[in-house]
Amino acid sequence: MTSSMTTPTDTAAAAAVPVRRRRPAGWLAVAPLLAFVALSFGAPALAMLGGAFTAKDPATGATSYTTANFTASLHGAYLTALLGSIKLSAVSAGIAAVLGLLLAQAVVTSRFRALREAVLTASGVLANFGGVPLAFAFVATLGNSGVLTGRLGLARDGWDLYSFWGLTVTYLYFLIPLMVLTVTPALDGLRSQWREAAQNNGATGAQYWRHIALPVLAPSLLGGLVLLFGSAFAAYATAAAMVGSSVPLVTLQIADAISGNVLVGQENVALAMSLDMVAVACLVMAVYLPLQRRSARWLD
Repeated sequence: MTSSMTTPTDTAAAAAVPVRRRRPAGWLAVAPLLAFVALSFGAPALAMLGGAFTAKDPATGATSYTTANFTASLHGAYLTALLGSIKLSAVSAGIAAVLGLLLAQAVVTSRFRALREAVLTASGVLANFGGVPLAFAFVATLGNSGVLTGRLGLARDGWDLYSFWGLTVTYLYFLIPLMVLTVTPALDGLRSQWREAAQNNGATGAQYWRHIALPVLAPSLLGGLVLLFGSAFAAYATAAAMVGSSVPLVTLQIADAISGNVLVGQENVALAMSLDMVAVACLVMAVYLPLQRRSARWLD
């Protein structure tokens, strides 16, 4: 009579046999996307990297590897443009972060669901409204001959749309809605029990926000601020159509260099400035992603 029980020897032998796991074939579906990303982003990045480190001799036409392009991109007018973009992005992102937080808090605490849906829908549309149409809209509204400029007499008070602060106000048009979309989920994650517990212990509204809400929201707020900075830093069409070269920006300098408005032998300086922007963008993402992960742990 054969026993159906498994002996310890059989168990040990079965454990010694390696189990072959079948690799899921789902990654094959991602292969076209990876190929598209490699072709769309990888090839231009490699071309930009190679061109940034090469220079062409105007006399002989020979190319050589050099770091002179990077040296030029961090001096003179190019450095001024890079610092101007960083300043504009930081100022506009800071203002938009504060105003966006206040607007998002008002929407979250509102009793009218229709108002919340309308604001979030409008924010989704306005956050993607930019470029030349946005520039023309502000020129027609707040330009030298704009509708509001004439009716409110803004020109007498020294208002100039084609300046640093004029461009900052224009950027707020799409940065504030972007902040609303970014911080609203975090505000929804604040539990009402935290406020009730704070009130039961005698805390005021200001103390609740200072010691409970803002520390919890800090990663989301900083992440939103970094995201706004990156969006403003990469913007080009709005500034190009509205201010031209009156406000030094790195994106405008790159456009001038690509169009040929550079000295002979410095054609690849535009590629070096592009890599400077990539470095700033990578720094922004290096700060943004950890903040988002930390915020998700608190608000889940």
